[in-house]
This record gives sequence, structure tokens and C-alpha cells, in this order.
Amino acid sequence: MRVLVVTAVPAERDAVTRAFGDGGRTSSHHAPGTGFHRVDAPGGAGFVDVLAGGAGPAAAAAATAFGLAAAHRPGPDAAPYDLVVSAGIGGGFAPAAPVGSLVVSDRIVAADLGAQTPDGFVPVTALGFGRDVHLPPRSLVREAAAATGALAADILTVSTVTGSAERAAALRAAHPRAAAEAMEGFGVAEAAERTGTPVLEIRAVSNAVGPRDRDAWRIGDALAALTGAFGKLVPVLEGWPHHDRNNV
Repeated sequence: MRVLVVTAVPAERDAVTRAFGDGGRTSSHHAPGTGFHRVDAPGGAGFVDVLAGGAGPAAAAAATAFGLAAAHRPGPDAAPYDLVVSAGIGGGFAPAAPVGSLVVSDRIVAADLGAQTPDGFVPVTALGFGRDVHLPPRSLVREAAAATGALAADILTVSTVTGSAERAAALRAAHPRAAAEAMEGFGVAEAAERTGTPVLEIRAVSNAVGPRDRDAWRIGDALAALTGAFGKLVPVLEGWPHHDRNNV
């Protein structure tokens, strides 16, 4: 098991590493100050590198690409990753994903990558270039959702966090299977796809998608849920690399 987990901010990174108890240590094969932390899997079954890569799809893609490239550099710790996970907190679409719940991506969707036209929004694929969806391995999605109690659904990547009921309704109309939104998943998936590395996204819901109400956000509860999720994911991640990685 060699897993790269990419979060946006250090608080999310630390929530992930807490799931491994006192096993965390600074990764030796990354430059100081890059935000990487390595945690060893129980029983010496591998390692998980956790990176706080920055907010938004561009920062997430750049940080993921850096991490994947560093894993291929010559050295005693060099080892390509088996899996990349985009992880953190995010907004949940009510009633499917209430605050404190978990969502695992069965599709990672770039919800606002495209063009505005007089007839409405056109996704990048309809414009004839690029892609707007990445598909995590189905077997891994099933196992991760079963282990954590998460809902398996679309997770939307947005460059601007939703702040109105109108925008939330428009996203749900365009993406009826969406259960959560965040800002990094598609960027992580784009970088992972370049090296043929499977990708997964998991979000702990801190707030409802819709009008911004900071007093209603439960960031602490969501971070605790993220820690709990990774504690339950460890056996799944240990066993999954030995399974069929195709989307079946």
C-alpha cells in the first residue's frame, strides 16, 4: 500500500494523519516545507503520504503532480503510488448529505469547467475538448463506502464555493446525483490520470450547499468525521491494491 492523500489545508491533513495514531513522521524524500507527512501502515504494510496542497483545483493539481513526480525520483524511498486520494471537508447537498456525514465519489465532476452561453452553461466536453468527469475504481468506491458508512455519489469540484440557494438549485438540476461539492477533487484527478494512478475522493460534510451561514458550519465535527473515516479506510486501502483496479 503506497497512497498519496492530498488535502487543501493543514487542518485537513492533520485530521487524516490522526487516524494513524502516533505513526506520523515527516516524509524524508520530499523537500522541507512542502507539507508532506508520512504515516506508516500497521504491520509495515506500506505508507501513506499526506499533503496539504492548497485550495482550489489548480493548486491541487500542481501539488499532486509534484507528489507523483517526487515518488519516481531515484533514492531509497522512491516508490510509485498505488492510489491518490483527494480528502477533506466540503459542502453537502441536503437532504442527501447532512452535516457530519461522509461522501465517497463514484464520479469526480468539474461542475463549472466550460463556457457560459446565451442558452446557459456548456460543459467543456460539449465544447469539443477536455473532460469534465473522472471515474474512481468502482470496487474501491464500494468497499470504501461500506467501511466508512459514506454515501457513494457524485462530488462536484467548483472554483467558487456555492453561496446562494439559486446556485445550489442550478447545480442540483445539472447534476442530480451530486451529494457534495469541494474545490480540489478534479484537480487531483487530472494529475493522477497523467500517470495512470487510480484516484478516489472522500469528503466530510461541514456545511450545507447554499446560502453562506458561517454560524451553521461544523468544521470541527467534519474534521473529526474525516479522522474516523480514514481509521476505517486503512483495511480497505491495505487490501485493495491486490484487487482488480479496473472500473468494474
